Amino acid sequence: MTYLTDWQFESPLPTVALFALAYAIGWRRRSNRRRAATDALLFTAGLGALVLAFASPLAALDRQLFWAHMTQHILLLAVAPPLILLSRPWATAWRALPLDVRRPTARGLTYSRWARPLREAGRWLASPPVALALFCGVILVWHVPLLFDATLGSGVVHIAEHTTFLAVGFLFWSQLIDSPPLHSRLGYPARALFALTAIGVGTALTLLLVLAPSPLYAGYADLASRPGGISALADQHLAAGIMWIPGSVPFAVALLVFAYRWLFDESGPRAAHLAAGR
Repeated sequence: MTYLTDWQFESPLPTVALFALAYAIGWRRRSNRRRAATDALLFTAGLGALVLAFASPLAALDRQLFWAHMTQHILLLAVAPPLILLSRPWATAWRALPLDVRRPTARGLTYSRWARPLREAGRWLASPPVALALFCGVILVWHVPLLFDATLGSGVVHIAEHTTFLAVGFLFWSQLIDSPPLHSRLGYPARALFALTAIGVGTALTLLLVLAPSPLYAGYADLASRPGGISALADQHLAAGIMWIPGSVPFAVALLVFAYRWLFDESGPRAAHLAAGR
């Protein structure tokens, strides 16, 4: 059972620590401390999810147990991004920089010619169709057996997998959650559809893992033994269950919230239409 206390140090952790430090410095300079306290709790929970994914015993077990690897994916795709976006950390972390650095940097990024490719790339990535396509595509591509097995045999490929999962997680959830200065272009029905699409992708992968008559990933199937003595096929079924039930919860909550807002938001056009029909 020593693996339960086996905490790891993966390369994304310094970036996480730097982000946390910048946020802590900027948080001390915020005036609305009541809202700041709520944001700090959400931000801490989001960073905690990243630490669990990158440094906890899950990181030590992910090459031996498929369910541990899948839990990491859920944390990176569906837990950490919405929590961090809900905490609205960008302006807070930005305040950590001196004012004489912030102003020219902001001007350069907003107006300079050299930053134009960055602005255009940002607008392209932030467009809803691109964000949704990248989210679904990255999840499906990394679960192709050839690529998934490569993550088990190469630390570099493994880090690339987790980095892209986290990146598309933020792209996807930024379409659902307004996190100033980031604002979604989507209305409530489209946000609900986004969440439903994510549930559909997860369900499709779940069915593939459950219905497969044998283990899909040689990296797990070829292991001589696994912690707990679980078989490779049972491990795959457990991973499928984690993807289907805990992994779907954040998307299901988002679906219900935005469907409710679409139907019952008193200021929305749908509510006006319903009121006119009464």
